[in-house]
Amino acid sequence: PALSYSWIFNNTTLHLGEDSRRFVSQATGNLYLAKVEPWDAGNYTCAVSSAEAQRQVWGAPTALSLRGDGVMGEYEPKIEVRFPETTHAAKGSSVTLECFALGK
Repeated sequence: PALSYSWIFNNTTLHLGEDSRRFVSQATGNLYLAKVEPWDAGNYTCAVSSAEAQRQVWGAPTALSLRGDGVMGEYEPKIEVRFPETTHAAKGSSVTLECFALGK
């Protein structure tokens, strides 16, 4: 059955369509934040829903805190792609492919 993912921030559902810095992958459920700001610190909880099962399950909260020294670990730039080898689609249907660039 199809699953949908959402995130709750400090007990409030994130409305990510209005926020270009944050994105939830509907393929993996991962939450991506670009350019973390001080107000992003807090508790994040993933919620997974199944329309077919008419059920929603919440994971354990994950705390995001900012480093006091403002130093970010160095890592090489890379592109995160997890496409299947072949993607099949019926004519007229929609296909979503996700690609993320990471690094400093």
